[in-house]
Amino acid sequence: MCTGPGRTGVTRRALLSGGAGAAAAVALAEPAQAAGRHRGLRDLTHPLGPAFPAFSPGEEAARGTVTTIPDDGYYMQQWRLIEHVGTHVDAPAHFTPGGRTSTELRPSELIRPAVVIDIAERAARDADTVVTVRDIQAFERRHGRIPDGAAVLMYSGWGAKAGDPDAYRGADAAGTLHFPGFGTDACEWLLRHRAIGCLGVDTLSIDPGDSATFDTHRALTGADRYGLENLAGLDRVPRHGATVFVGLIPYEGGSGGQARVLAPGEWSGVGRRLVSGRVRVVAAW
Repeated sequence: MCTGPGRTGVTRRALLSGGAGAAAAVALAEPAQAAGRHRGLRDLTHPLGPAFPAFSPGEEAARGTVTTIPDDGYYMQQWRLIEHVGTHVDAPAHFTPGGRTSTELRPSELIRPAVVIDIAERAARDADTVVTVRDIQAFERRHGRIPDGAAVLMYSGWGAKAGDPDAYRGADAAGTLHFPGFGTDACEWLLRHRAIGCLGVDTLSIDPGDSATFDTHRALTGADRYGLENLAGLDRVPRHGATVFVGLIPYEGGSGGQARVLAPGEWSGVGRRLVSGRVRVVAAW
């Protein structure tokens, strides 16, 4: 999420340096030998454009054409955007004074084992629902212990609404937003008992939309962890046993920033019943 009105430009150099880490870190596996198994990449990133919903009106991305091939020999756009629009990272500095910024997050922290906690059925009935400690404990009874350092990702089904800003934000007549997130108790439990690396959501904020105090953000960043927001495609990621790569743009002094988030590996099955499989990773640093 984002609460500030400031905007910043994005240079080609910043984009290239941010994307290179993810691109260099992933080696695609050869086609699967066994029937029913699938290898490759899951892209957990929404395409970013002016129509993508923002936390607050006026924070949407904007773009313009700078040069064209007919006129200049090459094509280039200029973008104006805040750090917290589209699929992005919330660095610890976003809510914690003195917290680490985008450039201070180590590359090794941007590669995480991942689990996906599915609350989509409940979210369809109650937009203000949150991931609870009970959800986490039920997840572990079914799938096994959440590994230390994990990215714990909430799948609420909200990504399907991203093409409709009003539905995605869920604002009521008073301007209060309504979408799922992580309960603060669940975040604190994960930090205390599972030493997680980050939280991620397929909504605009790791806090539920109706939060006015952003306590989950404060707990997470206060523990020197980062958040992932506006993730896509979590219905196609194994519930346990996946790995995520976060190609964060290292904005200097950044409170976060846009990221290409990828889940490489091999899976069996389709849809929300995917089971975990092998992940082959080649680190470039």
